[in-house]
Amino acid sequence: MKRRFLINKIVLGLAWFCAILGLSFLLWILVVLCERGIGSLSFSLFTKDLISDGLRNLIIGQLVLSGLACVISIPLGIFAGIYLQEYANHKFAGLIRNLNDVMLSIPSIIIGAFIYILVVIPSGGTNGFAGVLSLAILVLPIVVNTSDNMLSLVPKELREAGIALGASKHKIILNIVLKGAKAGIVTGLLLAFGRVIGETAPLLFTSGTSNFFNLDLTKTFPSLSVSIYNLANNPSQASRNLAWSGAFILTFIVLLINIIGRFLTRNKG
Repeated sequence: MKRRFLINKIVLGLAWFCAILGLSFLLWILVVLCERGIGSLSFSLFTKDLISDGLRNLIIGQLVLSGLACVISIPLGIFAGIYLQEYANHKFAGLIRNLNDVMLSIPSIIIGAFIYILVVIPSGGTNGFAGVLSLAILVLPIVVNTSDNMLSLVPKELREAGIALGASKHKIILNIVLKGAKAGIVTGLLLAFGRVIGETAPLLFTSGTSNFFNLDLTKTFPSLSVSIYNLANNPSQASRNLAWSGAFILTFIVLLINIIGRFLTRNKG
C-alpha cells in the first residue's frame, strides 16, 4: 500500500512538473511578445500599408485569405460530417475517419508544396487563389472531425423521435441533429479559424506577400504571417519592430478566437 502511494505521488509530481514547465514556456513567450510588441504599437500601423511602415494591408490580407478558406471548407466539412454520421456504413466511415486523421497530422508546409506544384507553377507565380486553396485544405479535416464528433453526441433517441413523428431524413438532420450539435460545431469552427489564421509555411509557397493593399486574388497577395517572417530577417531595426508588432497583433487575434471558442464550450456544458 505504501509503495502504491509513493508511486502515485511521484507520478503526480511529474505531471505537475511537466504542466508547470509547459506553462512557463508559454508565459515566457507571451511576456517577451507583449514587451516588444506593445512597445512598437501605434495607431498608424492600422491606417498605413507596409510600404509606409504600417500593417493595414497585411492584416486585411490575412483575414481575407483565412476567411475565404473557411468559406470553402466549412460547408464541405459539415456535409462530410453529416454523411459520416447519418449515411455512411460503419466500415467506409471508419476508413474516411482514418484518412481524415492522417490529413490532420500532415505538416502544413507539405500542403504548401503540393499547391505550389499544382497551382502556382502552372499559373506563373504566387497568387491569392493558391493561398486560399492551401489554407482550405488545412481547415477541411478540422471541420470534418469537429462536425463528426459533435453530431455523434446528439442522442439517437432524438432521431428516433423524429422518425416516430413521420419526419423525413433531411428534416430530422436539419431541425433536430444539427440544432442539437450547433453550439459544439460553431465552437469547433472558431477554433479551426484560429488555427489557420496564423499559418505561415503554406503561404510562403502559394500567396507570398505584398507591400501594397491588394484584393486581386490572381496576384501576389498580402499576408501578415509571411511578412512577419520576412521582416524578422531584415537587418533594419524598424523592420524588426514591425515584425514584433505584427506578431503581437496576430497572437492577440488567435488568443481572442480561442477564448471565444472556450467560452462557448463552457456555456454549452
